[in-house]
Amino acid sequence: MVLTGAWLGLLVVGSVRAPVGPVDTSMALRPSLTGGTRINVSPLGALELDSHTAPIRLDVDVDQLDPVRSQALVERPERISGLQEEITADVEDGARELAVRSCVAVVAGATALGLAVYRRPRRALAAGGLALALLAASGASAYATWNPKSVLEPRFSGLLSSAPSVVGSARSIVTEFDVYQKELARLVTNVTKLYDATSTLPTYQPDPSTIRVLHVSDIHLNPASWHIVASLVEQYDIDLIIDSGDTMDHGSTAENVFLNPIPTLGAPYVWVRGNHDSADTQEYLEGMRNVHVLDGGRAVTVAGVRVAGVGDPQFTPDRSVVPAGDGAERAAGRVLAEAVRGQARAGTPVDIAVAHNPVAAHQVDGAVPLVLAGHVHRRVNEVLPNGTRLKIEGSTGGGGLRAVENEKPERVHASVLYLDRDTRRLQAWDEITLGGLGLTTAEVARHVPDEVLPGTAPVPSPTGPTPTAPATGGSTEPARPLPPAVPPAQPAGPSAPASRP
Repeated sequence: MVLTGAWLGLLVVGSVRAPVGPVDTSMALRPSLTGGTRINVSPLGALELDSHTAPIRLDVDVDQLDPVRSQALVERPERISGLQEEITADVEDGARELAVRSCVAVVAGATALGLAVYRRPRRALAAGGLALALLAASGASAYATWNPKSVLEPRFSGLLSSAPSVVGSARSIVTEFDVYQKELARLVTNVTKLYDATSTLPTYQPDPSTIRVLHVSDIHLNPASWHIVASLVEQYDIDLIIDSGDTMDHGSTAENVFLNPIPTLGAPYVWVRGNHDSADTQEYLEGMRNVHVLDGGRAVTVAGVRVAGVGDPQFTPDRSVVPAGDGAERAAGRVLAEAVRGQARAGTPVDIAVAHNPVAAHQVDGAVPLVLAGHVHRRVNEVLPNGTRLKIEGSTGGGGLRAVENEKPERVHASVLYLDRDTRRLQAWDEITLGGLGLTTAEVARHVPDEVLPGTAPVPSPTGPTPTAPATGGSTEPARPLPPAVPPAQPAGPSAPASRP
């Protein structure tokens, strides 16, 4: 009963949050037959150290990197030299607070449980005292068997691809701290120089009133994608999600349950069918709340944006059907283009067109300002000859279930598009790139169309000189005249390159 009460007390209130250098951690004592220390580095896995032998284990969870303390290291690289002492002091402070909190926790837990069982205050207090004595004995045992060299022989459990870097880093920090310190100082210095360099570049600051669209594609049945999308919706205050297809992998009805989180993502969801999405997939999504399925050029207005789309005419997982090839894609694209032009004639012009295959997307050039696509699992950004900007997104699922087939994991891609609320024209976009399976890198790159950059020459009117569009190899060729409904395009400049992961 005493042990149960003490354990419950530790479980409920026996943990503390403590800053350790630039990271925030949670420390807790837990009952254990072997003792030791467990350092959880989510989502990589955990390091286990034979730090002591006692019936208690120290659990340390690395929660997150604190942006304020991290920025302080970037701005003052000289602080790196004292980082070891700072971390040591932080750990000692956290350990002292944890010891006090744990004593209170075991006494409170054992006393409360003793009072509930015996209903006698004296016996309940005796149970609390016994729990405190057991904790003190465990602490003494841990102190007597403390092994500071245990960090040299850690055991890693988690993603196998991360084991060499995590365990190797633990060894090198201890055995070659001088080398590590110099390399870290050099890294921080380089980051500081990058901050200085990028601060002089022309940037676009999105107005709070902009419409924010999250473009995702080719999730391919990766369940982690929904967590990523939900996080981006919350962080960027997304108004609309556009999915350019291949959400599934085989398109079977058994996979439909994978789609169930979509209504809970926090923003309206516009979807077009990819070549891995079946008619059953499309029918299942059509019955979902807050989901808009586009096909055959159908257009909807969501969050103030008029969007039209067409589904991929091919379903390639069906081996009984011979693929129709690019001819079918071009035919689908022409259907979308005609529908977009019909919307313009009806006085409801389309702001964004969506197709899964870029071959189909090319067919709407000149009919709409912006067209989105996927399929090729890499980013492409280009202004087509008639002025339409084509944006192809990479795989938001990091290749999905096929990620483990490649030698290197495919990265996770998504983009946030900022649209002017009055004109619904693209003002800027953020390209978000996350490390794939087993990696934890994160990059965000801001891009601005040439015509939005400060100091850019005015865009010529439709009656002025004919604009030119870049061709392959860096040469230019005359572009065909732009229709009145589409603003003339500037040649793609260094701020909006065709990027490939």
